[in-house]
Amino acid sequence: FLKRDIIQIFYNMKKEIVINDKKIGFNTEPYIIAELSGNHNGDINRAINLIDAAVASGANAIKLQTYTADTLTIDSNRSEFIVKGGPWSGQKLYDLYKQASTPWDWHPTIFQYAQKKNIHCFSSPFDDSAVDFLDSLSAPAYKIASFEIVDIPLIKKASSKNKPLIMSTGVADYNEIGEACDAASKFGADGYALLHCISDYPSHAKDMKLKTIQELKSHFNVPIGLSDHTIGSTVAVAAITLGATIIEKHITLSRLDGGPDSTFSSEPDEFKKLVQDCKNIFKANTSDSNNVSGTSKSNAIFRRSIFVVKDMKKGEVFNKDNIRSIRPGLGLKPKFFDEILGKKASMDLERGEPLSWEKIITCKQ
Repeated sequence: FLKRDIIQIFYNMKKEIVINDKKIGFNTEPYIIAELSGNHNGDINRAINLIDAAVASGANAIKLQTYTADTLTIDSNRSEFIVKGGPWSGQKLYDLYKQASTPWDWHPTIFQYAQKKNIHCFSSPFDDSAVDFLDSLSAPAYKIASFEIVDIPLIKKASSKNKPLIMSTGVADYNEIGEACDAASKFGADGYALLHCISDYPSHAKDMKLKTIQELKSHFNVPIGLSDHTIGSTVAVAAITLGATIIEKHITLSRLDGGPDSTFSSEPDEFKKLVQDCKNIFKANTSDSNNVSGTSKSNAIFRRSIFVVKDMKKGEVFNKDNIRSIRPGLGLKPKFFDEILGKKASMDLERGEPLSWEKIITCKQ
């Protein structure tokens, strides 16, 4: 994928996406996605309870995964189809996906319940039939999973629905990410965002390479986020300080309940803390050109300024006995103190009166 192609994508793509009523851009409050994945453990009531937990945490969205074991792989006992290492070591891919999948006949109930609870609901499709099925449910966006970012036909299909895409980068290199972005751009996606992602389950802070967030933003000029498989909120908070505007994290009712994704999922209290921490650090990190050196306007009154400390008559000369730099900050700034010394009062002044330029006879007057 040529550098000039990435440059063209850089200038052509939208700088924000909109999911339902929520705008997601470079300087917007973090959009937090609670990933349901296989943590329903085969129980639709548990899935509903997870939606409630996501709502209570303050998350913006609940996300599903829409596939069947047969749309992802084949039922084979060959060694190529046996997971080696990680939390699923020794399991057959087909059996793992059969256990973790969210039944398609649950989807309408889950989407309707999420709408009732005023939380966004969308999903990761893994084949064309899943894209069409989710479109029939009025999914407001599509998430392309990290291992699917190289599936350009799938990205083209999802893009053709003219909805925003969120794409996890996983183990993709910049050429592969560029190809995915090009497909999204050319085939109708209503903007897209990229999520930095380390495809280890669980991931560890030392391996997260968070500066990639800034690199992705520089290369592709679209909203960038983090798909986080670490435990806790530390990495997500750090990502916000580096410019991440989307955080995706797995949620479970309890890791002790087990399940295919339990080991790297956050429990409700942890997820609530994650949301609060991310939103707080966003507020703390937001620049405001009207604030000087971090001092808010409401607290500026506690700074020093120049006051009259003795009654003065019009024409009387200002000196160190009749003016001082004291709190509160309602008068002229202390830096003008030496400049004022030797000048004359333009009117009668009372002790305790803040000094301003109209009360001083200057050369211009």
